[in-house]
Amino acid sequence: MHKVLLNGADGKMGAMIKDIITANPEYNLQICCLRTLNKEPVCDEFDIIIDFSSPEGVAEMYQLALKNKKPFLSGVTGLPEDLLNKLKAETQIPLFYAPNVSISVYYFAELVKLARKFYTGYDISMHEEHHVQKKDAPSGTAKSLAQLLDFPPENISCKREGEITGTHEVSFFSPLEEISLVHKAKDRKLFAQSAVVVASWLVSKSAGFYTMKDFVNER
Repeated sequence: MHKVLLNGADGKMGAMIKDIITANPEYNLQICCLRTLNKEPVCDEFDIIIDFSSPEGVAEMYQLALKNKKPFLSGVTGLPEDLLNKLKAETQIPLFYAPNVSISVYYFAELVKLARKFYTGYDISMHEEHHVQKKDAPSGTAKSLAQLLDFPPENISCKREGEITGTHEVSFFSPLEEISLVHKAKDRKLFAQSAVVVASWLVSKSAGFYTMKDFVNER
């Protein structure tokens, strides 16, 4: 069993990741340290860090992973650009980062890319919705989709309301028609499940920066 240091264990994602790992030994992972946002001391031995805490937590745990030469996985959004660039340039440890760790959202992005190819010359609009606790707007996922479309992120329509898990909509329209692609997450377990699956894969990888594309291409 590979030992997991779970940072942000008191958050909704952290709690679900803990439950999934505990209930599914087939992933060959076990929790060795639960670290909350109160920043308790970390355990002495671990095989991988999974972090769903905060940008500050990511920076701290990334340095810990480097110090111990262990894999690091995070899906925290709203990272400072300098930290994000450091993650993307990583060569000393296996490091996975994605602003959305859902495998199905990766496939959704591929559909969006295909639609852009088909609907050349159409105007584009983007809309995203999340729960009121989400701090960044637009979301990291929305920004990634916008980048695929060369769409200005400042033109993304955003909504923060209640307990919305996450909705992303991309529309292509002309004077004669409108085509919309929508991904609506119904439960945060979607993201937690994907994070565990990817972490189980990451522990055996060589040093370098990995994205969901790398994971999907090896499935």
